[in-house]
Amino acid sequence: MTDLIKEKLKEIEKDSGVRILLAVESGSRAWGFASPDSDYDVRFIYVRKKEDYLRLDEVRDVIELPINDMLDINGWDLPKALRLMFRSNPTLFEWLTSPIVYAETEEAGQLRGMIQDYFSVKKSLYHYASMAESNYRGYLKSEKVKAKKYFYVLRPLLASRWIIERKTPPPMAFSELLDAELPDRLRGEVDRLLDLKMNSPETRLIPRVEVLNKFMDDEILRVKELMKQQPDDERHDWEGLNRFFLRCLR
Repeated sequence: MTDLIKEKLKEIEKDSGVRILLAVESGSRAWGFASPDSDYDVRFIYVRKKEDYLRLDEVRDVIELPINDMLDINGWDLPKALRLMFRSNPTLFEWLTSPIVYAETEEAGQLRGMIQDYFSVKKSLYHYASMAESNYRGYLKSEKVKAKKYFYVLRPLLASRWIIERKTPPPMAFSELLDAELPDRLRGEVDRLLDLKMNSPETRLIPRVEVLNKFMDDEILRVKELMKQQPDDERHDWEGLNRFFLRCLR
C-alpha cells in the first residue's frame, strides 16, 4: 500500500503540475490504533508554479482523489496551509507531526519548525474540546456503542490535558498521550478497548463502559471551564509566513 500511495502522489504532481512538499498519514494509522479494516487517510501539502499564483482567475486550493474503500487522498495548496498556520489550526499541526511520512522536502521541515511560533493554547483547546464533546454526545450515549468511538473522544480529551499542562501542541501518537495524561485507574479499561479496536472490525459493538463515560463527562466540563480562563494568545505576524511562501516558489 505504501508503494501505491507513493505512485498516486507522483501522479498528482504530474497531472496537476504541482510539487508536493509533505505527504503523511493522518488518521487512526498515524494515531496508532488502526483496526484490521481501517482505510489509509493520506494528506499532503503542495505548491504550484509561480505563474499559477499570478492568475486573475482563482485556482482551487484543494486536490482530492476519488475515495475508495481503502484509500482517501487529498491535499491543501501551500497558501491555504499557511493561512491555517497563522490561525493555529490543530489539523495542520497534526499533519506536520505525523509519525508516518510518505514524502517530505526540506521546506516541510522548515514549516514544522514554525509550529510553536503560531501555536495558540486557547484555539487548540477549543478545537480538541469541541471534537471530544461532539463525538461523545453523538456516539457514546447509547447502551451499545462502537468500540472505536471511545478513542475519538479519549484522544482529543487527552490532547486537551496535554495542552493545559504543557502549553505545547500534543503528540499525534495516542500511546504518548496515554502514558502522559490518562489516569492510572483507567489504564486497564483503555488497554482492553485498544486491543479490541485493533483486532476487530470497525463496526464492532460493545456495551457502554460506564467508568469511561463518567471520566469523559467530568473531563469535558473541566476542560471547557479551563478554556474560558485562557488568555488571548493569537499571533499576528504574517512576515515569516510570507517569506517562507516566496522561498517555496520556483
